[in-house]
Amino acid sequence: MRQDLALGDVTISFLTDAGAADAPAADAPASGAARPTVVFLHGLAGSATEFLPTAAALGVGYNSVLVELRGHGRSTRHPADASREAYVRDVIAVLEHLNASDSTGPAGVALVGQSMGAHTALLVAAARADLVRMLVLLEGDVQSSPPEAAERIGGYFASWPVPFADAAAAGAFLGDSVIGRAWLADLEPCEGGLRPRFEPAFLQASIAALHAQARWEEWENLTVPTAAVFAPDGMFDEERKLAFLEARPGTLRVDLGAGSHDAHLDATAEWSAVLGDLLSRLDGDGPVRWDWD
Repeated sequence: MRQDLALGDVTISFLTDAGAADAPAADAPASGAARPTVVFLHGLAGSATEFLPTAAALGVGYNSVLVELRGHGRSTRHPADASREAYVRDVIAVLEHLNASDSTGPAGVALVGQSMGAHTALLVAAARADLVRMLVLLEGDVQSSPPEAAERIGGYFASWPVPFADAAAAGAFLGDSVIGRAWLADLEPCEGGLRPRFEPAFLQASIAALHAQARWEEWENLTVPTAAVFAPDGMFDEERKLAFLEARPGTLRVDLGAGSHDAHLDATAEWSAVLGDLLSRLDGDGPVRWDWD
């Protein structure tokens, strides 16, 4: 079910009970306790629909909530503020809304993010550990990058020849990669054809804000039980992964056997199985059982 949450000049759209129609029945926790709500945050230029296959794989025992970050999907398209703080405020507001709406389950959510969504999730957990019981970062990092990187990303999205005349024209341009197919599936009708559900200028401003400041302090002081999941063909080399993990001892590292930076799309079965195993370590209101069998 899609819901919209008005937050001043921004509306954040999200799906609840996502994937339930396609999901298998999930085994009940051994304790009989309610399962946690699982909140997913997509990456730059993504949308909630990217995590529908993951939500379906988890099963109907979980309430999977797929958030569309500001400037993405069906949330406000081009807000004035592209700062990290604005993204974090939005997600905190969604988590508070979910807490207020459901008093039957355990307090706090399992917060899952990929790429920019992982960065956002980390900052949310650092700011409001009371709202997050477990943090799962897929292809996440906290290092800064030079301004030229954001300019290249913004330039790429600005180069799209929109509107695309039709799906065939869009597919020919976007290509047959998993992320290209995801972008194609999420195009919206407009005058003249189809267009993406984002504005390139806002994407560039958003990733520039992310790149501008390393977030080692937030990462090192994070108290929420956290797993960092990496794919073999992902964005980060081993040196960068080790720098990330060594800065916060106690983080659980999980290396997938296959997949790219978008492993939720091209290694969905393995990623979903790993996530399901991680979530099984949340048992009622007790502490996370962070042993890895």
